[in-house]
Amino acid sequence: MTDLSTTMPAGFLWGASTAAHQIEGGNHNSDWWEMEQHVLAEGGGPIQESSGDACDSFHRWPEDMDLLAQLGFTDYRFSIEWARIEPAPGEISHAAIDHYRRMVEGAHERGLRPLVTLHHFTAPRWFAHRGSWYAEDAADRFARYVEAAAPVYADGVDHVCTINEPNMVALFPALVEMLTGDGGATEQLANHGLPEPDAKLTESMIRAHRRAAEAVKSRAPHVRTGWSVAVQAVQAIEGAEQAAKAYGRPRQDVFLEAAHGDDWLGVQTYTRTRIGPDGLAPVPDEVERTLTGWEFYPQALGETLRHVSTVAPDVPLIVTENGIATDDDTRRVAYTAGAVSGMANAMADGVDVRGYFHWSALDNYEWGSFRPTFGLIAVDRTTFARTPRPSAAWLGGGGRDRRWPTA
Repeated sequence: MTDLSTTMPAGFLWGASTAAHQIEGGNHNSDWWEMEQHVLAEGGGPIQESSGDACDSFHRWPEDMDLLAQLGFTDYRFSIEWARIEPAPGEISHAAIDHYRRMVEGAHERGLRPLVTLHHFTAPRWFAHRGSWYAEDAADRFARYVEAAAPVYADGVDHVCTINEPNMVALFPALVEMLTGDGGATEQLANHGLPEPDAKLTESMIRAHRRAAEAVKSRAPHVRTGWSVAVQAVQAIEGAEQAAKAYGRPRQDVFLEAAHGDDWLGVQTYTRTRIGPDGLAPVPDEVERTLTGWEFYPQALGETLRHVSTVAPDVPLIVTENGIATDDDTRRVAYTAGAVSGMANAMADGVDVRGYFHWSALDNYEWGSFRPTFGLIAVDRTTFARTPRPSAAWLGGGGRDRRWPTA
C-alpha cells in the first residue's frame, strides 16, 4: 500500500474543475438554457430550477482563481462556451474569445495551469435546432468552432479536453425520455441503471472528437488533446462477469477505446454499479448515499483507473472529475482521502496517472438543481460570496508542497 504522504510525481496536475454553464450564469444562447425554460414552463420534468445567474463566474472568475491559488492548487480545469463564441452559425464573437483568453492569462498570473474543455454538455441553440449531434455535418460544425477558438488555447495551454463525458451526451435522449415519462424513472434507474447510449450519437461523438483533436493540432501542435469519459466501477457479482461486460461496454468502454492514439484520457468517477445475473443490483437501503442518491464508495476511483488502463493501455490518464455531493464536509474529506488513496495505489502498481482534478471547485448548477453541493468552495446563492470549506485547504495543500494530502 502507498503511504499518502509520499511525494507526487514531477509535473503532476493537482487542481479542481468547473464547467462554464454550471458557474457562469446568463448563458442565454445555449441549448441547455432553452431546455431549462421549456421544462420549467411545462412543469413536471427533471429540471427543478433554472441555471439563472449560476455563480456569476462569468464576471467573478478572477476571485475564483485567486481562491484556488491561495488554497494551494496548481491547476484549474474550466470550459469555454460554444454558445458565447459562436452565437449564430459562422458568427464569431471576438469579445467572447477575448474573455476566455483573459482567463487563460489570468490563470498563469496566479500560478495556475489551465486545462481547457471545449464542450461540457452545452451547445448553441442554433446547433440544437439543426439536429444537434444527429446532423450529418455536426462534427464539421464543431471543428469550425474549435478552430475559431484557437486564440484561447494556442498559447499558454498544455492540455485541451475536446468533449466532456461523450458517453453521457450519447445516452442523454434516452435518459430524458426516462425522466420525463409517466413516473417510475427512479425505479428504472435503480433496477436497470443508465440507458444504453444511442448508436448513432456514439458514432457522432467519436467523429466529433477526432475532428476536434485534428483542429486543435492544426492550430497548436504542442497542445495535448484528449477527452473525458464518465466511468463507473462496474462490478460483477454472483458470477455475472459477462453481464457486467455487456453493461459496461456500450456505456463506457467503447468511448475509452476511442481514445487510442490520444495524448491523454480523462477519467471521471463517482461511484460503482453492481451487476448480477438478473441485471443491476440495487444499492442496499442501509448504505450511505450522497445528495445525488449515489452510493458513498470512494474505492471506485482506484478501481476505474485500473480498468481504464487495461482498455486503453497506452494512453496516460488524468482524473478530470472525482468528488461527492454532501452537506457534511467531513464526509467530503473522507471520500476524497479514500479516492486519492486508491489512485496512489494504482499508480504504485504502474497505472500511468498524470493528474487529479476534484469536482467541483464551486457549488454550482448540477443540471437541474443547485441542491447537490459538490464544491470545495461554498457559494451564497444571493450575494455570490465564496467561502472555502475546510476540505478546500486540506486538498489544496497537496498542490504547492507536492505531497498527497492526509485526512
